[in-house]
Amino acid sequence: MGILLTIVHVIVCIALILIVLLQTGKGADMGAAFGGGSSQTLFGSSGASTFLGKATTIVAVVFMITSVGLAYMVSNKTEKSIILDTTTPIEEKAQTPVPESKTPAAEPVKTE
Repeated sequence: MGILLTIVHVIVCIALILIVLLQTGKGADMGAAFGGGSSQTLFGSSGASTFLGKATTIVAVVFMITSVGLAYMVSNKTEKSIILDTTTPIEEKAQTPVPESKTPAAEPVKTE
């Protein structure tokens, strides 16, 4: 699920960049005043402002949803850390009992 959401998020990011770069700036209307025109546009005589504006809104909403979904998935991991499951060597030494020797103790040497 996380991989699918990441792939969708990357595709939406690229689409959002391309849509924003396709939009005309505010100074582009000056060229239309001198005969450059709306008849030569790719999106028709009304221009691309309405189509690209709606596309930007839709892609931005999908971008926000995937961002929140990815953030939620990362913050709510239920996996345990392997660091918490390990014991230190000091704890292992304290937990292992000392084996008793089965050989009888040597008798003290008597000196006369």
